[in-house]
Amino acid sequence: MSCRGPGCPHLSPNGYEACAEAAAWLKARLREPPRVALVCGSGLGALAQELSEPQAFDYADIPHFPRSTVQGHAGRLVVGRLGSAPCAVLQGRFHLYEGYSPAQVVVPVRTLALAGVHTLVLTNAAGSLRPHLGPGHLLVIRDHIDLPGLAGRSPLVGPNDERFGPRFPAMTDAYDPALWRLALALAPKELRAQPGVYVGVGGPSYETPAECRLACPGRVPTPAFPPGMSTVSEASAARHLGLRVLGLSLITNSAPGDDDGPHPATPTGHEEVLLAAQEGARHLRALLVALAPKLDEPGRSRTRPDAP
Repeated sequence: MSCRGPGCPHLSPNGYEACAEAAAWLKARLREPPRVALVCGSGLGALAQELSEPQAFDYADIPHFPRSTVQGHAGRLVVGRLGSAPCAVLQGRFHLYEGYSPAQVVVPVRTLALAGVHTLVLTNAAGSLRPHLGPGHLLVIRDHIDLPGLAGRSPLVGPNDERFGPRFPAMTDAYDPALWRLALALAPKELRAQPGVYVGVGGPSYETPAECRLACPGRVPTPAFPPGMSTVSEASAARHLGLRVLGLSLITNSAPGDDDGPHPATPTGHEEVLLAAQEGARHLRALLVALAPKLDEPGRSRTRPDAP
């Protein structure tokens, strides 16, 4: 059996065969293949409770899946129906700060695409760099800044496998405009949803005030720039695969440097992030249920063959 931990040498930079094997393993056990996948951020794993007729698989049992090592990430794949949409919910994701390579971080996304998924919803818990965006609010991602990717830490670095996608994928409209506009329209008023740009950082340390000012110079009212330690690698891999992508950031804390606003920053710890995420998850679940019928529409996704 191949290893699962950070630095595992058995997953190639492309990893098509490994992901195809994992997809075939899942399809052999599922009553119905998923068409929508939802990645749960820290403290948001309860979103799987919205699925009907669920089938659950531990990551440890799925070939070539890494293991989740972070509190608040259960490390399970739950497949069922979200409304009428066949959906896979990933209760936990993988991060660069755990020691995983970018290619390992996106193994679940690539596996589920090969299993039939055409739409990916990425949720995360993030800090706020804007005075009008406070804990409990929702940032609907319309674009991102991939700081690790700009430094060469991308799942697309290395030899390209055309079975995943083209050598130079376009990232214009990386987050599907129809989906993020619909999410804004359907979001419960308690979430005070607004569009913005997500800043992907490496972690695991939270941002310093100077780093926040670098990410968001001038701190003008719009657009919102929440920093977080996930999502950007998964979004890049998903667009490489031709998937539609929707990104949702639940704001759990005010990042350093926001002391002049109505939501002053306080020292942030993972426990506080988990608590804030749990409090906002109920409204986020309501939004995803409302979105479900539209999530199951393939839209502009690139037609691709299933894994063998």
